[in-house]
Amino acid sequence: MTAHPTPSPSEVIASGADLLADAVAAQAVPVTRVDWRPPMPGTEADLATVAGDPRRRDANARAVEAVLGVTAHLVDVVPAADALDLQRGQFLHAGPPIAWERASGPMRGALMGGAALEGLVGDPEDAAALFEAGSGVSLEPCHHRGAVGPMAGVVTPSMWVFVLEDPATGRRTHCTLNEGLGKVLRYGAYSPEVLTRLRWMGEVLGPLLQAAVRSVRDAGGVLDITGILTQMLQMGDEAHNRNRAGTLMLLRDLAPAMVTSAGPAGLDPSDVAEAMRFVGGNDHFFLNLAMPACKLALDAARGIDGSTMVVAMARNGTDFGIQVAGTGDEWFTGPAQLADGLYLGSYGPDDANPDIGDSAITETAGIGGFAMATAPAIVRFVGGSVPDALATTRRMHEITLGENPRWTVPVLEFQGVPTGIDVTRVCRTGILPQINTGMAGKQAGVGQVGAGLVTPPAEIFPKALARLAELAGGR
Repeated sequence: MTAHPTPSPSEVIASGADLLADAVAAQAVPVTRVDWRPPMPGTEADLATVAGDPRRRDANARAVEAVLGVTAHLVDVVPAADALDLQRGQFLHAGPPIAWERASGPMRGALMGGAALEGLVGDPEDAAALFEAGSGVSLEPCHHRGAVGPMAGVVTPSMWVFVLEDPATGRRTHCTLNEGLGKVLRYGAYSPEVLTRLRWMGEVLGPLLQAAVRSVRDAGGVLDITGILTQMLQMGDEAHNRNRAGTLMLLRDLAPAMVTSAGPAGLDPSDVAEAMRFVGGNDHFFLNLAMPACKLALDAARGIDGSTMVVAMARNGTDFGIQVAGTGDEWFTGPAQLADGLYLGSYGPDDANPDIGDSAITETAGIGGFAMATAPAIVRFVGGSVPDALATTRRMHEITLGENPRWTVPVLEFQGVPTGIDVTRVCRTGILPQINTGMAGKQAGVGQVGAGLVTPPAEIFPKALARLAELAGGR
């Protein structure tokens, strides 16, 4: 009898633990490793129900198409009272709904400063009693009024807001003007210098930007925010915690009109110079345009029955909430998490508040933490390493429905950013969306204490999946 040698496999595909893969690789056999994970505990039945929904595939394709079809143009700058129909005593805030009793320190600090800005109290410290009593004041999420707000996201009637519009549909979104970093209202600070800056923004910066934007618009020009995002992603920005190129491109497009429209707006050259110094010296200024641009795109997917795509991720400093295209305006919430990152000065983890802000709308649209590979320098601000940034972008493709061909990552061969977070893919893989964020001090009035990386609480995705399964079963 002739003995025949056992043929060696040309390749082995291994999933799960690395033990088998390592043993095979040690025998010089090519191994393809598949990063397989069991689904989130308790989601198996709901995953099966949603996977069997005949509407899902087409609904998700339509949702992605709708998002990618939106172009955001900056068309105006106006007081929030006019754009959002805000009345005296009405306050918008970041994240899902919350009452004063559960509000975090930075949220309370921003509301207290906002009350003083509006003249409801003479001293911000006196505003706590006003909100505790609830008399003549109300709180509502920015998302409920077609707006977004960074960090605490507090919007009051006298604050000026950017107005973004999709020219194809006329839909609009809004965001306040960015104050800069450090001790600012959105981080919960309310000192006299914070209020002085906000009043200058209302008296000088807002009117000047309004005159400039209207001048460009009336001359037939276009301030294409989606287009600027396309360029800045190829220039080292990821449009959440790094907006340097975007800010300078915006200033480039607006500066001539700011100069020529200052006189008609009743402002003098020193006002223009001060405004340009403020914008040019504030690398985060463009963030407040990136955010409403992302919301404008994602809002196009709202209300598509059967779609499992996330259309909003938002935090109020206490709760983290998501909204899904196929579940209407319902929020699915869990406890906001503490970011892991770098701290300013002598601050440390004990000083930081859990995650806060509507700015995770950037990640929801595929930029920010999802596009870290295009901005490796961001790791110097939020922590981690350059390989981590590359790996993060690749990993986010595993939980999204598509790519954005307009927003690309040069180092990944101009691959489109991962777009359309899919609730089912998150539950099936256990991979959570990666967000890079600033950190606010947990005590009202402190301001910014650092920046870092954070993910949503895992339990909110099974909650959304259960609702999708319920809707699929009762269609």
